[in-house]
Amino acid sequence: MTSPDARAIVLIGPMGAGKTSVGKRVAKRLGRTFHDTDAMIVRTHGPIADLFATHGEPHFRSLERDAVAQALSSGGVVSLGGGAVLDEATRERLRSHRVALLTVAPRVVARRLGEAASRPLLSGDEETPIQRWERIYAERRPVYEAVADATFDTSSGPLENIVTAIAEWAGPAADTSGVTP
Repeated sequence: MTSPDARAIVLIGPMGAGKTSVGKRVAKRLGRTFHDTDAMIVRTHGPIADLFATHGEPHFRSLERDAVAQALSSGGVVSLGGGAVLDEATRERLRSHRVALLTVAPRVVARRLGEAASRPLLSGDEETPIQRWERIYAERRPVYEAVADATFDTSSGPLENIVTAIAEWAGPAADTSGVTP
């Protein structure tokens, strides 16, 4: 009897890159489970904006680190929150998994982000939400690129094209049946 590939396919990238939308579809395409670490945190602890407001970002990052560890241990397809890769322990855990960076152009992300109030890191008075997004992405990009095994741009074209490209990149190692087609 063969066991499933314990390595997860992990989607990282900035807010609004489509990690959840793409991740759900990649998981379905590959017949694997899907885990969204932000959704895991919300289910257990409540809205992320409330966690930031009540307990601060360090507390949220601690919850996020735990959610990432739990999701990675389950395998499948895992979507990480945009800042999860800032944690050194998380980066170390990612080394044994397949990591895809999803990128998106600022002109596109402005439409996707919608209400900035639901994204605590985008709220503030000194910059517009898209200016804050651009600054945060520029700060995090070197970390994303250092962690990623492959990069996929989600700025244009049908979402299914991205899903297909990631599924093909993941290849037979992503098949949990243990049988190579």
